[in-house]
Amino acid sequence: MRIVVLGATGPTGRRLTDQALAAGHRVTAVARRPENLPPRAGLTAVAADAGDPEAVDAAVAGADAVLSALGARPGRRPVTVYSAGARNVITAMERHGVRRLLAISSSVNDPAWRPSGAFLFNHVLDPYVNRVIARTAHEDMRRMEALIRASGLDWTIVRPSGLFDTPAVTDYRLAEDSADGVYTARADLAASMLRELTEDRFVRRAMGVVTTDVRPSLPRLIWNEAVRKK
Repeated sequence: MRIVVLGATGPTGRRLTDQALAAGHRVTAVARRPENLPPRAGLTAVAADAGDPEAVDAAVAGADAVLSALGARPGRRPVTVYSAGARNVITAMERHGVRRLLAISSSVNDPAWRPSGAFLFNHVLDPYVNRVIARTAHEDMRRMEALIRASGLDWTIVRPSGLFDTPAVTDYRLAEDSADGVYTARADLAASMLRELTEDRFVRRAMGVVTTDVRPSLPRLIWNEAVRKK
């Protein structure tokens, strides 16, 4: 299968690219700085901005599926990368007859998402981190979701919880709309997306993904994801 990965040099995009190549797929990796990806068999690296409609159109032509791992760092500045990328991808996919789209959003965008047994997260961290610091990113994710839902594509909106890194894929759980849990390993997120490409369990639905057997240190997670990466 020929897969286009948007945001291929980001933390999740790299996992998607690596796992897709290991599974034997051909990958067109789209990123602003694709030179950061090591050359490998089956990989075509494309220098492009997801906000550039012509560049996205050229990358999507001939693909079997598009996986969007576009992202923005937490902050209060306006964010448009999710919706602009979705708009250009949908237009390109419709033009070239490519139907399968998976796009990463967030569990925060399910109004019913409240992880069980997570009082500190639900009442302190989520209201402040997700609803204040990362508010503009989640607002743009919601605009992206609306564009995707309005399209005629075979889409899956993928909703992880708090992202962290593990050296390999672990055990994870899937659920419609969002999954009951606070954390999602990026390796598990990538694996769940590639699995959905073959199983098609969540076509034209949202798919929640949470890691079940590994929990990161919360202070370290906040430092790595909200402080160090700024």
